[in-house]
Amino acid sequence: MPRFPKREADVVALGDAMIAGYTANPGDFPNADVAALQTARSDYQTSKDAQLDAQAQAQLATEGKDNNLDALEDNMKNQLKQSEVDTSDDPEKLSLIGWGKKAPAQPSDPPGQPRALDPVIEGPGTLFLDWKAPARGSGGSVRSYIIERRKQPSGGGQFGAWSQVGVALDSEITLTGQPRGSQLEYRVIAINAGGQSVPSNTAAVVL
Repeated sequence: MPRFPKREADVVALGDAMIAGYTANPGDFPNADVAALQTARSDYQTSKDAQLDAQAQAQLATEGKDNNLDALEDNMKNQLKQSEVDTSDDPEKLSLIGWGKKAPAQPSDPPGQPRALDPVIEGPGTLFLDWKAPARGSGGSVRSYIIERRKQPSGGGQFGAWSQVGVALDSEITLTGQPRGSQLEYRVIAINAGGQSVPSNTAAVVL
């Protein structure tokens, strides 16, 4: 047993098929009310066309409203800037126009810790590093990343001091000309105006 369609387009398609079938085969469907079906189909199409026209008009109205809002914002911002200059000797007067004096700049929080530093050796002396940005909400936004490296002396022993070997704006970098045949360790530090993050995990490689 077929099921009556639920999608609008499928309902209309079935209605059209019924009208065509009833019209072509009146003897097989003597009780079919083709006129009523055609009227209902015509009423639907009229309302559908009206809906499409209304949607088009609504879209135009929305675009016009958004454009006018942008123009209003630009006008307001320009006048507020001028009013800030006009009342520079007494910023409290800006409250008369629903505005206020500029708040003092707030210090930024340092970024959170970069995560999941992963090294991939791409050739002699060439190393690709990628990592994940600090977890959301763990600190301030990242301005850039510093990549640091330290080297273990030949024959083993204590690693040397960390030194900067690169800077990245995104969470990846390719380093070339790296020392070969030595145990190396890399780490990443996120920075912004508020300071430096805790270093990422340490990645050890031998190139």
